[in-house]
Amino acid sequence: MVDSFEKIPVSIHGNLKQGSAAVAQEIASLIRSKQAKNENCVLGLATGSTPKSLYAELVRLHREEGLSFKNVITFNLDEYYPIEHDALQSYNRFMHVNLFDHIDIDPKNIHIPNGEIPKDKIKSHCIQYEELIEQSGGIDLQILGIGNNGHIGFNEPGSSIFSKTRLVTLDNSTRIANSYEFPTFSQVPRLAITMGISTIMKARRVILMAWGPAKAPVVQKAAEGHVDEQIPASLLQQHNEVSFVLDEAAAAELTRYKSPWLTGEMDWTPALVRKAVVNMALKAGKPILSLTNNDYRDHGLSELLVEEGDAYEINLKVYYMMRDTITGWPGGKPNASLPNHPERSEPYPKRCVIFSPHPDDDIISMGGTFQRLHDQGHDVHVAYQTSGNIAVTDEFVTRFMDFAVGFEEMFGIDATKSNEILSQARAYLKNKKSNEIDTADIRAIKGLIRRCEAKATCRYVGLSDDNYHFQNLPFYETGTIEKKPMGEEDVLLTIELLRKLKPQQIYCAGDLADPHGTHKVCLEIVFEAMRRLKEANEPWVKDCWMWLYKGAWQEWDIAEIEMAVPMSPEQVMKKRFGIFIHQSQKDMVPFQGSDSREFWQRAEDRNSNTANLYAQLGLTKYAAMEAFVRWHY
Repeated sequence: MVDSFEKIPVSIHGNLKQGSAAVAQEIASLIRSKQAKNENCVLGLATGSTPKSLYAELVRLHREEGLSFKNVITFNLDEYYPIEHDALQSYNRFMHVNLFDHIDIDPKNIHIPNGEIPKDKIKSHCIQYEELIEQSGGIDLQILGIGNNGHIGFNEPGSSIFSKTRLVTLDNSTRIANSYEFPTFSQVPRLAITMGISTIMKARRVILMAWGPAKAPVVQKAAEGHVDEQIPASLLQQHNEVSFVLDEAAAAELTRYKSPWLTGEMDWTPALVRKAVVNMALKAGKPILSLTNNDYRDHGLSELLVEEGDAYEINLKVYYMMRDTITGWPGGKPNASLPNHPERSEPYPKRCVIFSPHPDDDIISMGGTFQRLHDQGHDVHVAYQTSGNIAVTDEFVTRFMDFAVGFEEMFGIDATKSNEILSQARAYLKNKKSNEIDTADIRAIKGLIRRCEAKATCRYVGLSDDNYHFQNLPFYETGTIEKKPMGEEDVLLTIELLRKLKPQQIYCAGDLADPHGTHKVCLEIVFEAMRRLKEANEPWVKDCWMWLYKGAWQEWDIAEIEMAVPMSPEQVMKKRFGIFIHQSQKDMVPFQGSDSREFWQRAEDRNSNTANLYAQLGLTKYAAMEAFVRWHY
């Protein structure tokens, strides 16, 4: 009965690679079965971050297992309008870079809506696109992603189930969500050409893929809610051969995960009891200790009363669980015996390493904890994993170089070379096109700007110059939003640093909602490094604890938090001033993602919301809290 609330078949995998591999195998089987019949296989393809791992797996199957695409005809869902074919953000370029250029498909069999076509010819172009699909025999298998507002293709909320391929206006929320691909929000196209929902529904088989926690709420609405044109993906409930393929994070809001006690008998572990009671208290608007037997019955938790006893006893147990997550001593309280404390008292002081994917994640995500660890006498190190150079505006580069040249001239230093570099940079940036990548010099300058800001932050907290480390991991250095996968050099650089420092505490960004994917790759690199060090029986590893923090986009679910570090109003302000040091990231920055707030605002809202949730549950009211979950490797 675990899937009894789901109106669409759902397949859940441990991670996106496993889910993508499963979908790739289905596609490969379909292609081969069609080849055996000497028939063409017609695929409808999606773009965006969701299918990247699918296309990578299809390329692997072609290279390593001989999967041929000579009988494959493809039709892409959509394309921005207007946009040049070779623009960095075009879906035409995306498909060739991620799939078509690496397989043996006949170029004549590739069909993508034309983002360069004159506007007065778009209607006829769309009609022709529909006719080409029909002439090819219809789509055998359509691959979809899902937008945060429920769109499929670029069929925004309100799109008719009868809609066909057409020019559409993009929802502002979609433009914001896709702004991570563009230098500024103003450059995100307002229009797009998309297959219609009717076109999608005609496909003989539909697979919708979704990865990560950001997609969980809309996946739940589409799979378990009513059919509603305001959630276009929910219209797929009316398709006879559709399935959702998810990772565990994208499935987190489904009833089988969110409230599994409603789907059948449960094994009531302490973690599940805590989750059920905390969620019930928040829904009921009551402190934990005020919950009654009737509250348990009204929220489908009668079985928990049978298993665990009276509400009063359960309430106390969960209240103590939540209370014991709160600590002002994130490195452990010295000379104290606290068996339920999140961290060990010994050793003291600890050597702590904060892994910061970008040069500001340390102060944004855990700035209060960062400062407290240092103030409480621990040996704190920060490892800045990437240069963060793509997140610096072109204007900031010229401003920075103007200062450098002015400094040299003011103090009588020969500024000839600096002037030359500045002139070249200005000339390049003035004529820079949408499909051009910054030169190596400009990327180096942007990286230097962020490095200087990171150094200033560490000094602001009180760290010595020996306690910050710039890894500049190679996977990041592409000059574009598109990053390389984790590489061997990335892992070896991380192992080298860990062996040098031998920490007792590690902090990592566990924020997989980062729209650029950098946090995810950085986390995988640390995980792989620690796995190898553990296998090598490095003695310090068994005494090293790893804590995961969230980044600027999301916070841990309160029922998952294992350590909550409170902050006073003064500490909140001190953290804010630390974030302000990153002047290149103030106001609007390139590739900001779907949240238009500045980073300090996101951090403060997130931290105050965590504190408010604890207070709602009946715990002490603090100004703000930073939250962590321990990773057991």
